[in-house]
Amino acid sequence: MLLFRQQEKIFILLSRPLLLICSVCFTILLIFYALRAPDSINFTAKNVGYVPSNSSSSLHPPAKEDEKCNLFKGRWIWDEKGPLYTNFSCKTIPDKKNCFLHERMDKDFVHWRWKPDECELPVFDPRSFLSIARGKTMAFIGDSVSRNQMESLLCLLSTEETPKDVYKDAKDRFRTWHFPHYNFTMMSLWSRFLVTSSQTIVNGSVTGGFDVHLDKVDDNWAPKLPVVDYAIFSDAQWFLRQNYLYEGGNLIGCIYCQEPNVTDLGPGLAIQRAFRTAFKYINDCKNCFGILTLLRTISPSQFENGTWKTGGSCVRTSPLAPEEIQDAGGADMEYRNIQMAEIESARKRGEKIGNRFDVLDVTGAMLMRPDGHPGLHWRNKKKGYSDCVHWCLPGPIDVWNEFLLEVLRRQSHFPLRSR
Repeated sequence: MLLFRQQEKIFILLSRPLLLICSVCFTILLIFYALRAPDSINFTAKNVGYVPSNSSSSLHPPAKEDEKCNLFKGRWIWDEKGPLYTNFSCKTIPDKKNCFLHERMDKDFVHWRWKPDECELPVFDPRSFLSIARGKTMAFIGDSVSRNQMESLLCLLSTEETPKDVYKDAKDRFRTWHFPHYNFTMMSLWSRFLVTSSQTIVNGSVTGGFDVHLDKVDDNWAPKLPVVDYAIFSDAQWFLRQNYLYEGGNLIGCIYCQEPNVTDLGPGLAIQRAFRTAFKYINDCKNCFGILTLLRTISPSQFENGTWKTGGSCVRTSPLAPEEIQDAGGADMEYRNIQMAEIESARKRGEKIGNRFDVLDVTGAMLMRPDGHPGLHWRNKKKGYSDCVHWCLPGPIDVWNEFLLEVLRRQSHFPLRSR
């Protein structure tokens, strides 16, 4: 018995150092894995403005059939969950797009999601987006509707990380935001026509129209292109008014001018030439190698019973079905087809020199959403005027950025995170 107790004491004495060594090794392993997995650390808004995502961190490869699916052909279906953000949770929504702030009472319009006919469009995942775009710069190049898309994306990404407001010009037409945790920069570059323009002056007075030089790119965006990784081009609304068109410094025609000896060429030709000039500049740019250029097709204005100046309004509260779209989209689809032809031509040339072109074909989906505009519910300096051009935030415009994420994922072959 005495011998057994002596052996037990010896075992205990010998095992203590062994247990200590195991404990130290286990602690070292924990520290090692913590350092190797920075994404698992919960950063707070206090240090880097990062808000942890509620979504799962697991990754799974996309289904092959989804890669071939036409995202842009489908319909809107009811979604009880609603948007990822609200007009209260997103602090960057401009007053003009904050429809609920301006007493829009119906809320059903934010409870519809886009369902492609052949597949599912994943819910926007801000962490996946920022992971794909880590270290990149994205530019939204175009008019105020282009800015509208950037504002939507800003709200969606803010659910993952609080961005820093880096730059704003005096007229608030050029903005830059930065997401420090992902080193992702997003900017809005204002351009009415993508090409050079100046206000038309008659007898010393502005007319509301513009002299548009269809063969000269707009310096508001062109010099900045070499620092851009993703360039999203969109424009159309400014072409739909009286303008004078120039090439080679010579007047070649007009849009809606109704003047003798000046040929009315219509908006279609002007849109074609402007996008052709912009895309040609990208393919000719010696310092723009590797850029991904995206066309966002025309977003329809949806006035009923008049126009902007004649009391037109947009008071619908639910989407249209595809079969309810009148005249198969009319002029909007005509201009969309022109834009699509130009991006396809640029893509064929670009693929020979390493440039990539793709499309966010939003026109068909948005023709079904006359309920998504601010209407009278905006910061209206002109009482009685309805805004049936821009889109409420949150609202159906958020699907543009779901399209954007899916196109970026396909372009980068980055797996989609499950939610």
